[in-house]
Amino acid sequence: MSETIVNCPTCNQDVIWKPESKYRPFCSERCQLIDLGEWANEEKRIAAVENDVMTSDLEGHY
Repeated sequence: MSETIVNCPTCNQDVIWKPESKYRPFCSERCQLIDLGEWANEEKRIAAVENDVMTSDLEGHY
């Protein structure tokens, strides 16, 4: 069985995907914390889908 190798999302270093890889998908705690900091600083975000209903249309209807 071959090992699954992924790239660290922070530095692109190869990471072997196995239970012993403590910080997977990151290569290290440092890269994991850098990523967490980017989320905390809102440098990363999940795109929202805009609804057809505008917020002003909802006023008084909740």
